[in-house]
Amino acid sequence: MSSPFRSFSSLFSSTLVMVLAAGLLTTYLGLSLAANQVEPLWIGAMMSCYYLGLVVGSKLGHRLIARVGHIRTFVASAGIVTASALGHALTLQLEVWLVLRLLVGTGMMCQYMVLESWLNEQAETQQRGTVFAAYMIVSYIGMIGGQTVLSLFPELGLEPLLLVGICYALCIVPIALTRRIHPAPLHPAPLKILPFWRQVPQSLTTILIAGGISGSFYGLAPAFVANSGLSNAGIASFMSVTILAGLLAQYPMGKLSDKIPRSRLLRINSALLGVIVLTMAILPLSGFFLLGATFCFGILAFTLYPLATALANQHIDQNDRVALSATILLTFGIGATIGPLIASAFMQLLGNSMLYGYMAVCCLLLFIRLQRVNYNQKMANKLLAQQASSDYQLASGDLVSSPLAAALDPRVDEQSVQQQMRAEPVADNINADNNSDHRGAEHDNPAAIDADGICCNAGDSSEQTNKASPPKTPD
Repeated sequence: MSSPFRSFSSLFSSTLVMVLAAGLLTTYLGLSLAANQVEPLWIGAMMSCYYLGLVVGSKLGHRLIARVGHIRTFVASAGIVTASALGHALTLQLEVWLVLRLLVGTGMMCQYMVLESWLNEQAETQQRGTVFAAYMIVSYIGMIGGQTVLSLFPELGLEPLLLVGICYALCIVPIALTRRIHPAPLHPAPLKILPFWRQVPQSLTTILIAGGISGSFYGLAPAFVANSGLSNAGIASFMSVTILAGLLAQYPMGKLSDKIPRSRLLRINSALLGVIVLTMAILPLSGFFLLGATFCFGILAFTLYPLATALANQHIDQNDRVALSATILLTFGIGATIGPLIASAFMQLLGNSMLYGYMAVCCLLLFIRLQRVNYNQKMANKLLAQQASSDYQLASGDLVSSPLAAALDPRVDEQSVQQQMRAEPVADNINADNNSDHRGAEHDNPAAIDADGICCNAGDSSEQTNKASPPKTPD
C-alpha cells in the first residue's frame, strides 16, 4: 500500500500552500488593525465575516462543483481569494475590508470542499483514516508555517500581503496539473438541525462553543499579544506554539477517547480549559509562563471539536452521517461567526484580558450544559429502568392465576376460598363420580395431582388454609 503523501501529493501540496496563506493573512490583518489602534470590535467583526463566508461557501460550493466540476471550482475560487486578499492593499476602509474577508471565507470554503470531497471519494476504505490524518497534519503545518513566515516581516508592510497573494496563486498549480481521475460531482447534503439538536445535544453544544473559542483566538489573539507588549516575532511564536499543541494533541486525545467515555472527557476538557483561560485572563503572564499556558490552551481548545464530532457520530445511524456532517459544519460556522463579535465587545468594554475572560464564560456555560444534559440522560435511563421492572407481569400459568393463590392470600375470606376451590375443575376431578373407571385409584391415593403438578385435596384445602392464614382483622 503506497503512502498517502505520495498518492495524494498534488492535493496535499495545494492544501499546504493554501493554508499557509490563510494563516499568514489572518494574523497579518489582526496585527495591522491593532497597530493602527483600531477598536477590538472591528477586529472581531473582521473574523466574523470570514467565518460567515465559510458558512455561505458551504452552500455555494456544492452548486459550483455540481455544475462545473472540482478543478474549475478550485481554480475560480482561488482567483477570487487571491484578488480579495490583495485588495486589502488598495484601501484602508474598514467596511471594504469586511466585504473582502467575506469573499475570502466564501472562496476558501469552496476550495476546502473540493479538496476534502476529492480525498473522501478516492481514498480506499482501509486507508481513509490515514489519508485524513495526513490531511490534518499538512493543514496544521501550513498554519504554523504562516505564523513563522510573519516573523520575517517585523515592519508589517505590504510584503506579507504580497506573499499571501503569491501563495494563493501557486496553490492552483499542483491541483491543475494532477493526473488523478476527477471525482464525481457532489450532491447537496440535507440539513436536520432540530432533530440532531434533540438527538446529540452535548455534541452540537460543544461544537457551537468550540467554534466561538477558535474564531476568537485566531482573530483576536494576535491583537491581545501585541497589546501585551510582544514583538512580531514573539507573536509568531505565541501563535505557532498554540497551533503546534493542537497538532500534537490530536492523536493522544483520540486514543484516550477510545478508553474513556467521550461525554465524560468533554466535561473534563471544558473544566480544565476554563481554569486555564481564567488564569490567563486574571494573571499577567509573560515569557515561558505565557507560552506554557497557551500550549495547554491549544491542547484542550483544539480537541473539543474532534471529540464532539466523534461523540455525535457514535449515536447516529450510518444513513444520517452526511446530514450530520453538514449540520456540524453549519453549527461550527455559526459559533465562529458570533464568537469574535462577543469577545471583541468584551475587550472593548472591559479591557484586553477579556478575550480569555470571554472564553472562561464559554467554558463555564459549556460545563453546566454538559452536566445538565448528562444528569437528564441518567434520570431518563433510571426512569425507563423503573418502568420496565414495574411493567413485568406473571404469566397465566404462574401461581398467581392458580386457585391456590387465593388460599395463600390472607386478604381473602376463608369461606369464599373454600367455595372457589370446590368450583374449580381440579376439585371436580378429585371428587369424580363413583361409577368412573378410576374408583380404585382414588382409594389407593386420596390426594390427587392437578395439571401443574401441585398436590391438592378438596377435603384438606380448607384445613390447610386455616393453618396458613393469619387471623382476619377488620379493615
